[in-house]
Amino acid sequence: MKILFVIDTYYTNNNGTSISAQRYAKELRKRGHDVRVLTANDSGENDLNLFSVRYFHVPIFQPLMNKHNFSFAKAWGKESERVIHKAIEWADIVHCFLPFRLEIVAQRYAKKLGKPCTGAYHMQPESITANIGLHKITCITNFLYQRFRKWMYDDFRHVHCPSQFMADTIKEQGYKAKLHVISNGIQSEFIEAGKRNIQEYRPETYDKYKGKILIMMVGRLTREKQQALIMKAVPYSKYADRIQLIFAGRGPMLEKYERLGKNLPLEPQFVYVKRDELISLLSQADLYVHAADMESEAISCIEAFATGLVPVIANSKLSATTQFALDERSLFKAGDAKDLARAIDYWLDNADERLRMEKEYSKSAEKYSIDNSITKFEEMLNEELADNEKEKLV
Repeated sequence: MKILFVIDTYYTNNNGTSISAQRYAKELRKRGHDVRVLTANDSGENDLNLFSVRYFHVPIFQPLMNKHNFSFAKAWGKESERVIHKAIEWADIVHCFLPFRLEIVAQRYAKKLGKPCTGAYHMQPESITANIGLHKITCITNFLYQRFRKWMYDDFRHVHCPSQFMADTIKEQGYKAKLHVISNGIQSEFIEAGKRNIQEYRPETYDKYKGKILIMMVGRLTREKQQALIMKAVPYSKYADRIQLIFAGRGPMLEKYERLGKNLPLEPQFVYVKRDELISLLSQADLYVHAADMESEAISCIEAFATGLVPVIANSKLSATTQFALDERSLFKAGDAKDLARAIDYWLDNADERLRMEKEYSKSAEKYSIDNSITKFEEMLNEELADNEKEKLV
């Protein structure tokens, strides 16, 4: 089928929603579907897989958005509307990733042209408010949930949620569409690395890490991801002098985190690496910590335990990541550095038990494979196609 993805920012490697869209497009094409993307693109390159509109640069806030590798698409004006109309006409089905102007306009065109259209709920309102310092004001977050629902989601029959947590959250907010819980999915390379690490051998540790305890977290360097909490927890650990933190990711908090890290016995390393190097680092690590306060899923955490790492996860009420913990030993009180240090020390003290659970975690990751996710995603699209045909007959 001809599938149109609608997403403001598509070509970036530091935004979970964009990365998910890229992976889904790649995997769907492998299955014979024609996937094209309606997105913002000012490069001038003639990409046959894109329907391109211009970026909209938001006054005052654009520098902050640039730090997060995100920009809005311009979805108004004759030229943009011409491109949007052409894209919708081309498609057999439309899938909208975000609750913003481009997606809203695309959805309206789809309805006008009688084209089936599905949505996705990747954007937690809490992530927006956290980055402007308003995350503690609940009424603002609830307002955004309701605005998103009225602007767009009330008009979807089917919505993709990356976790049961996200589905439960929007259901509580009054969303009425059929919610399809489908993981964003991890690539097979992480699962294969885990099998190799558990059953055969781990790669030899780089010389610069020999004799050190490697603890990793992967994710954008932002306030809500709470990398700072991990640094604050290290001095409370009995292993503080040997702990080497590695943070894989980019983001607006980099300089602040670098300054904070200078207070530790071993300064944290901040890296931005491609998939194969990331797998290599995860395969050498001793433990993975995911300290984020809010997550709609956290693919990076799945990738980590898929390679054979025991995760230590913040037990936050605003995070879906807690679903991955196989027992309470992999959880710590969100925002509590001392409790995080306690959880870290438990796993470092109990190497044999950690080795046993590494196998359990690696095995548990298999159900989150991208292949399983794409099958479920196809089922959702086919259900919407059928429902749209029924509506035409009424």
